[in-house]
Amino acid sequence: MTNNVKYMRRAISLAKRAYGKTSPNPLVGAVIVKDDKIIGEGYHKKTGSPHAEINAINSANCAIKGSTIYVTLEPCSTFGRTPPCTQAIIDKQIKKVVIGSLDPNPKHAGRGVNILEKAGIEVIVNIEQTKCKILNDAFFHWITTGKPLVLLKMAMTLDGKIATQSGNSQWITGKIARQRVQKLRCWSDAILVGGETAREDNPSLTVRIPSNWKKQPKRFILSKSLKKNKLQKLFPTGNTPKIIACSSKQDWNNFLLEIGKQNITSLLIEGGGEVAAAVIQAKIVNKIEFHIAPKILGGKNSRTVVGGINPLSLTEAYNLTNVEIKKLGDDISVSGDLI
Repeated sequence: MTNNVKYMRRAISLAKRAYGKTSPNPLVGAVIVKDDKIIGEGYHKKTGSPHAEINAINSANCAIKGSTIYVTLEPCSTFGRTPPCTQAIIDKQIKKVVIGSLDPNPKHAGRGVNILEKAGIEVIVNIEQTKCKILNDAFFHWITTGKPLVLLKMAMTLDGKIATQSGNSQWITGKIARQRVQKLRCWSDAILVGGETAREDNPSLTVRIPSNWKKQPKRFILSKSLKKNKLQKLFPTGNTPKIIACSSKQDWNNFLLEIGKQNITSLLIEGGGEVAAAVIQAKIVNKIEFHIAPKILGGKNSRTVVGGINPLSLTEAYNLTNVEIKKLGDDISVSGDLI
């Protein structure tokens, strides 16, 4: 392992400490190295707070001049809520900047690199690039498309069932899988379920682990029939979810663009089966994560994980790329990009 990779991985691990807390800003970590020793490190903690580079500079335990800074994302070069990090790097006379990934915004990509190089600073880019992009997949998608990244999460039995005929579904998966769902909710800026799921399961659609989580996601219910007074009974504590009624691909696209303008960078869809079918067929799902329990429910009228119209050929199947399979206790998680 080269030093560039070693220190970039450290920067990535620092960035992850702010998981779920920085949106609509990206997760960013930074490490300052001099004479092959880390002299400062930091990460972006929340929106509006100092960037990773500034926190790393402020934490340095010796003179920074002549050092190398490793940062997971190209340093910003424009004034926003905070001053540009490129200028801070120049002012501190840092000798070299190693970057994990360039800024995904086409208006800014490479601009920070050019500013640093014109100041006589050596710049190396794309170190652990894939890992740095995965770190901010939602931010990258949102900043380039204006729409949140959409993740469809479903829990099912081995035979593809999500509930009995009567709608009973608690609990299909075990404790560890349900903890994973809480982590996904921490990641998401918004959550969407169908009206039937809201009526049958009465879900909170909130982050409960950790119990003191402050950045709760916005909540949406897909339904044509659910009335506001019924919704208020399902969610009596206030902050009632918003009902939406998307029925076409254009409706979904407009909805995503609308919430993208509200700085929602990630949308978690949790079902049920007809909602899953609708969003897959509308081609708005970017990623899926299915949790599979080692159970066989059976029953031709038990509810299936993806409903919708009946395909006539296997050529109509949707395929995944970048597939990952993980154990969640006794359950299995299968995830990937939907194409």
